[in-house]
Amino acid sequence: MIKAMMKGSRAAARSMILLLMASFLILPLSACHGSRGLPEFSIPENFDTAKEYNITFWAKNDTNKTQTEIYEKAIRDFEALYPNIHVNMRLYTDYGRIYNDVITNIATNTTPNVCITYPDHIATYMTGSNVVVPLDALFADGRYGLGGSELRFDGPTMEEIVPEFLSECVLGEEHYAVPYMRSTEACYVNKTFVEKLGYELPETLTWDFVWEVADAAAAQDADGTYTLNGQKVMIPFIYKSTDNMMIQMLAQQDAGYSTKDGEILIFNDTTEAILKEVADHAKKGSFSTFKISSYPANFLNAGQCVFAVDSTAGATWMGSDAPLSDIAEDKIVEFETAVYPVPQYDPAHPKMISQGPSICIFNKKDAGEVLASWLFCQYLLTNDVQVAYSETEGYIPVTKKAQNDTAYQEYLAAAGSDNNQHYPVKIAAAELLMAHTGDTFVTPVFNGSTSLRDAAGQMIENVVKSVKRKETIDDAYMTKLYDDITALYRLDQLGLSTASGGGAEEDLGPLPATAKWLIGILIVVWILLGAAFLRGKILEKKAHR
Repeated sequence: MIKAMMKGSRAAARSMILLLMASFLILPLSACHGSRGLPEFSIPENFDTAKEYNITFWAKNDTNKTQTEIYEKAIRDFEALYPNIHVNMRLYTDYGRIYNDVITNIATNTTPNVCITYPDHIATYMTGSNVVVPLDALFADGRYGLGGSELRFDGPTMEEIVPEFLSECVLGEEHYAVPYMRSTEACYVNKTFVEKLGYELPETLTWDFVWEVADAAAAQDADGTYTLNGQKVMIPFIYKSTDNMMIQMLAQQDAGYSTKDGEILIFNDTTEAILKEVADHAKKGSFSTFKISSYPANFLNAGQCVFAVDSTAGATWMGSDAPLSDIAEDKIVEFETAVYPVPQYDPAHPKMISQGPSICIFNKKDAGEVLASWLFCQYLLTNDVQVAYSETEGYIPVTKKAQNDTAYQEYLAAAGSDNNQHYPVKIAAAELLMAHTGDTFVTPVFNGSTSLRDAAGQMIENVVKSVKRKETIDDAYMTKLYDDITALYRLDQLGLSTASGGGAEEDLGPLPATAKWLIGILIVVWILLGAAFLRGKILEKKAHR
């Protein structure tokens, strides 16, 4: 009887131990799929200059060594001002890779300290609690905020940041980034070809004008030679970013895209009319896209394109004398380049997209480390960094302080004095955005807005591909296209998720298959443990009899 009692007690003890082990196993699963557990950031009373801080800075750069050198100089100059802060830079070839790495590192709390990114991406980063630092309190801090008394450099005040660019960094009710550089899209025009076709460029490009001229430029001789350029290749109108194309065409007609809360409105009659118009001109051979044909600049510079739409930041690739032209010198054709805003439906009320990278900072357990990150973030807005970086391409500084700086004004005034730093097409592209800053807009930002942006462009890509495959573009085609795009980008799963919580718990979607499998096993273990526990109790009662 005593042995039975001991046996029952041991069994119950083993059951309880296994039960506790199972509980510990389940905790990581719930932690991985919910809050990251970071404390909410609060500004320290003072910045500890005696403590060493190592912060990581993730930035994007292609092959422009000048931009890399600007970053490196900014880091050296900043570290000279703050010897206790050490900045480690990591360069990426595109923003998509930065985005993917940040998402991966959120789960292990190994995000960078400072990151150049886009608000659409930040909205997804914010699905973890307190991952991205809200900046309003830092902006207003009299010591370390914008224009603060304790700064060791001449940074801009909040009023000196271009308000349109700063407003793009609001997610929900707060700022979660500061703008770094800004660009828009421009239409780079072979003016020589337009006039050869018998047209005169208007004050503002309209869609009707561009389509008409592009169709005329697609004319061929009996042997397939294009009459305009005497070559076998001619794509009159090429658009680099079809997501921007669709977004701007909808905005210019006040048609639906999405609400700020993430409601999808893009599948409407205006969208269908745009796609059918694109199909019509693709069928005539007058329109194509970067993804289908290649870089617009390559065709423009070879005399194989009339209208090339690309970012103002890409102006150094555009034109006969472009310093960064990617084609062989013997393929370049001489022509006069005109720089215009993107085509409009209503010239009296132009609308063009604002784009360009912003800077966010990530939360850490050490508030001093976050403050060190914020100091470096602000340093990137100083005149020296802003002016130097904007001179490399067709970006413009994001502060009025830098735009009005003597060095920047002298740079603009020297347009055409050479075809490198003062390449006239590049400076014309920058001046275009400064003249039209008030006409720019951005799309709503929410968790999933990146997918919607991709979907907008994919519809145009699919339609052009379908035309090349001789498919019929009719109502039935459009219905299927909408269904395919919805499924591909999971637009029906976006719901009304927003980035307005600033760290509030949100639905992160379904658990991964592995997690479901482990939870299933744990449920079985719990059942077995419960049975073992009850069996132990029964044996214990029998032993007492």
